Amino acid sequence: MKHKLLKDVSKKKTSGSNGILIEKSTRSKSKAKLKGAFSLVELNNDTFESIGPHMLKRYQRKDLSGRSKESDTVLQQDTVVNGKQNGGQETVHEGNPKSCEHEYGSYCLWSTEHREVMKDAIVKRLKDQLFIARAHYPSIAKIKQRERFTRELKQSIQEHERMLSDTITDADLPTVFAKKLEKMEHTIERAKSCEVGCSNVERKLRQLLDITEDEAYFHTRQSAILYHLGVQTMPKTHHCLNMRLTLEYFKSRSIRTDQQNRQKLESPAFQHYVIFSRNVLAVSTTINSTVLNCQDSGSIVFHLFTDAQNFYAMKHWFERNSYSEATVHVTNIEDHLKLPKHAEMQQLLPSEEFRVTIRNYSEPSLRQMKTEYISVFGHSHFLLPDLLPGLNRVVVLDDDLIVQKDLSSLWNLNMDGKVIGAVQFCGVKLGQLRSYISEHSFNSDACVWLSGLNVIELEKWRDLHVTSLYDQSLQKLQKESLPSKRLKTLPVSMLAFQDLIYPLEDSWVLSGLGHDYGISKDHIEKAATLHYNGVMKPWLDLGIHNYKSYWRKYMTTGEMFMRECNIH
Repeated sequence: MKHKLLKDVSKKKTSGSNGILIEKSTRSKSKAKLKGAFSLVELNNDTFESIGPHMLKRYQRKDLSGRSKESDTVLQQDTVVNGKQNGGQETVHEGNPKSCEHEYGSYCLWSTEHREVMKDAIVKRLKDQLFIARAHYPSIAKIKQRERFTRELKQSIQEHERMLSDTITDADLPTVFAKKLEKMEHTIERAKSCEVGCSNVERKLRQLLDITEDEAYFHTRQSAILYHLGVQTMPKTHHCLNMRLTLEYFKSRSIRTDQQNRQKLESPAFQHYVIFSRNVLAVSTTINSTVLNCQDSGSIVFHLFTDAQNFYAMKHWFERNSYSEATVHVTNIEDHLKLPKHAEMQQLLPSEEFRVTIRNYSEPSLRQMKTEYISVFGHSHFLLPDLLPGLNRVVVLDDDLIVQKDLSSLWNLNMDGKVIGAVQFCGVKLGQLRSYISEHSFNSDACVWLSGLNVIELEKWRDLHVTSLYDQSLQKLQKESLPSKRLKTLPVSMLAFQDLIYPLEDSWVLSGLGHDYGISKDHIEKAATLHYNGVMKPWLDLGIHNYKSYWRKYMTTGEMFMRECNIH
């Protein structure tokens, strides 16, 4: 029955007219080699949707003509999209094994770090005996005058199956396991002495091996799916907090007015921070860390943009909690998205994250791969000139960022006429994303830039019509499928600021705390800000344990609704 379930999981689904394969019968996805480059790049959102390599030898993909075919994969999100190189020629899959992280995303890193050492040496030996006995049984059963031994062999197999059905480690074994292990050993010796066809035994062993590989893959994939559900779903404790705050907002009779802060909100004399968020706990921690490490909290104004669903919870939270002398203004961005000129941006999209997998063909081994996480502006960020019409310089923070040092010097930064100040990441170059870029003129050697902490000159932005150029690029993607369209927002967002980026020093932001286990304590303590980009966020149970203390240091404590919702 278990093997039947595996086949159901791995079955091939038909492709739609747009060429999207929703699910495939093999984990092997082809790669697109870039023209003039020595690396392979695949772009993903870190949402798990793939089939494993153990199925490759058993389930071959076929095209409509019935011929065995490899998929031409250029870019991926939740699904796999067929594509072509810039030159128009379909790329050929080279059949090289993929790295675990490329296949399962950050689940592979997490499972490696949390792998338990199993004390199951005896259990493994019992399972080996069971496989050998099963392989010999069909051949023994066909031999005449061996009926008694056939019954003994069958009985030994059944006893092993019952003993191993609820056993994981050696400690789970019953006290009689030693006798049954010795009995099976003698039974196998007798089976090997019988004259049976070796080819039949070999065929049965191969069948058992295939079933075991399928079961191992099934459980790995099941674990990966559960992991990704865990990192992509709001914890029920956070959902409880949102519901309690929203309910209390409407029960409260307090008079709410922003008139006293209106002058601050529109005055360029103050330091204005902008955050787009749907997570009240995360954004409050970011704000708290910024205020606690600043020199003059009275000069700070936070413009917090959220959606209608979270607006009332956010509003009530920041009415209940004050952050020294800083001002926090919460805005429902959906009120602005109803305007016709913003029809393309119909929902709040904070910074988006993409997983980029690069294979370096200059390495001796073609299996050498690395995976990086890139965070970029979402659609909502391109509304900033309209959302804040009276301001010029603002600093944009992501809600998964923690501030450890005073940021006031960013307002004295000479940006040489550039629009955006950002930390550049040269682990990925624009040329390596060529397959996803429809534009023809761009600097292939330019490094990608990251969101997290960005300095924005809004007046320069308006003068150069950056939002209009971004909208035009989005319009070109209208005919794209949804996964392709979502993935291509990465280069669209990158190229919107081409030649308009002022590179910030690397010391301003330390990225990777949401996916990289190898960041040293010394580097963390020296950084001005910590960016938990990746899917293992610090407020999740699946976050990287060694980095959580830096985030929890600034988390609000003593809040009644947090206690009621079991947030510790």
